[in-house]
Amino acid sequence: MKRTQNEKILQIKNETLVVGIDIGKETHYARSFDYRGIELSKLLKFSNTAEGFEHLDQWMKATCKQQGKAEVITGFEPTGHYWFTLGDHLNHQGHKLAIVNPFHVKRTKELDDNSPTKNDRKDPKTIAMLVKDGRYREVYIPEDIYQELREAVAERERLQKQLTIIHNRVVRWLDIRFPEFTAVFKQWTGKTALLTLRMFPTPAKVLETGIEEIMTTWRTEVKRSVGIKRAQALIKAATTSIGRTNGHVVLEASLQNLLAEYDLYHAQHERLEQLMSELLLQVPNAIKLLGIKGVGLVTAATFIGETGDIHRFEDPRQIQKLAGFNLVENSSGKHKGKTTISHRGRKRLRHGLFMAMIAILCRNPEFRELHHNNITRGKNPLNKMQSIVALCGKLIRVFYAILSKDVDYNPEKMMGDIQKSMKIAA
Repeated sequence: MKRTQNEKILQIKNETLVVGIDIGKETHYARSFDYRGIELSKLLKFSNTAEGFEHLDQWMKATCKQQGKAEVITGFEPTGHYWFTLGDHLNHQGHKLAIVNPFHVKRTKELDDNSPTKNDRKDPKTIAMLVKDGRYREVYIPEDIYQELREAVAERERLQKQLTIIHNRVVRWLDIRFPEFTAVFKQWTGKTALLTLRMFPTPAKVLETGIEEIMTTWRTEVKRSVGIKRAQALIKAATTSIGRTNGHVVLEASLQNLLAEYDLYHAQHERLEQLMSELLLQVPNAIKLLGIKGVGLVTAATFIGETGDIHRFEDPRQIQKLAGFNLVENSSGKHKGKTTISHRGRKRLRHGLFMAMIAILCRNPEFRELHHNNITRGKNPLNKMQSIVALCGKLIRVFYAILSKDVDYNPEKMMGDIQKSMKIAA
């Protein structure tokens, strides 16, 4: 995995054809240049279809043959999801892929003509010049199990968002129609609470049903015994409820629709997590990540899905930068700016590691000791947020060692590292 701009520039040789592509939903535009920035062919306009991709292949082959080029590197902006199919095609053809930052394109587009003009002819050249100068990021398209895990993590995130939306809407419904319900049932997602909402969701329905029929309904559906005190509390709550009563027919139907959606998404969520577990077992050494207290299925799957094959990294600091946890500073002259993390990179990886660290600090004594040491040390103590970010970097290094070196997590070694760091700090 190339890291420096010099290494990237060295990949652009005399025999390299640099192609800049402006990505669109239906139509793409491409221009080709040599390593000095001299244009080698006319602008190509091609469609986002199999025929268009074939047209691009023929255009690049013809240009390479005419200009004596042996390899192609294609650059483009990551415009949403529109580049996925073209990127897969170019990758399968064996071409090098380079992504340029849209912000860089915006800043450098005026270099040639001193004009803020943006069009389909100008952008491909700007992109190609950035690639020529090594100002790009190499594209990694995960394959096989790593792509499966990445898609699974993204789908789980989507389902989780839907469940959160439904949860909030049900809570809103209860706040309006039956606010006392949450005093009887702490969570509306429990079996008995869900059954109650399906059969007698409003105070009027509860009072109409009566305590005996409520108990009978609960016992037929819920295996564990539900005490009569719960039913009495429900009757009492319904008797003194301040919930709104008008428009109850449509709103009851709305609640049943929400509960049906909840059942659907909840079942999909459980099936997907089972699939994630099966996929994770296929990744070498991945199961060992679960040996760390506080690290669960979702954390391990997110890390592997977002990073891909661990062997493509030469150092765990590359993963830290990929997640946006690398430190940046804005200083000039006598002014020393505040050091922060870059927040650039894969957002899902960064968020997953941060949330995992919150759980780890609750369950893992080694990381908890590290956290305590970070915030209480005499020299350069960190605040709690800084410590958590630092521990995310530590977690990345632990994951990297386990996955790349086929070792088990060793709590004793972690504690030894803590003692060494404390001596150094002292």
